[in-house]
Amino acid sequence: MTTPQIETEILIDAPVEKVWQVVTQADHLGTWFADDGAEIDLRVGGTLTLRWREHGTYRARIDVVEPNRCFAFRWTTSPDTEIAPGNHTRVELTLTPQGDGTRLSVVESGFDTLARSEADQLAARQENVEGWAHELGELRDHLARIGGATGTA
Repeated sequence: MTTPQIETEILIDAPVEKVWQVVTQADHLGTWFADDGAEIDLRVGGTLTLRWREHGTYRARIDVVEPNRCFAFRWTTSPDTEIAPGNHTRVELTLTPQGDGTRLSVVESGFDTLARSEADQLAARQENVEGWAHELGELRDHLARIGGATGTA
C-alpha cells in the first residue's frame, strides 16, 4: 500500500504578496510555523532551518521558489539530521489569488519513501495531518496580528 499524501488548504483574507512574505521570510516562519526561530536562504537549493523548543531543529532543502505563487521544500522527519534518502518528505505551498484574498494549498508527499515500516509511515503522516491543521491556524492568527487578516480552513 502507498501512504497517501496530505492535501489541505486555507482561505486567507490577505493579498498573495503578504501571504508569500509570511510563508517565505524567516522572521515570520520562526513565529507561526516554528516557535523558536527560523533561517532561510530563499533560492532553489537553499536551506531552511526551523526550530521548535519542544521538538528540536529540522532542516530543509528548497526545491521551488516562484514568488507569490509556489514555494516547495524537502524537510527531515527527525530533528538534528541532514536531508538524506529515506528521511524526508516534500512540502509544496501554492498561493492562488481569490478575490481580495489568497487560497493557500499545502501538499506534503513522500511518506511512502521514508525508511520506516508502513505503520510508521502512516503514523508520521497522521502526525503531520494534525500538525498542518494546527500550523495553518497559527498562520491565520499570525496574519491577523500583523495585518488584520482572517481565514478559514
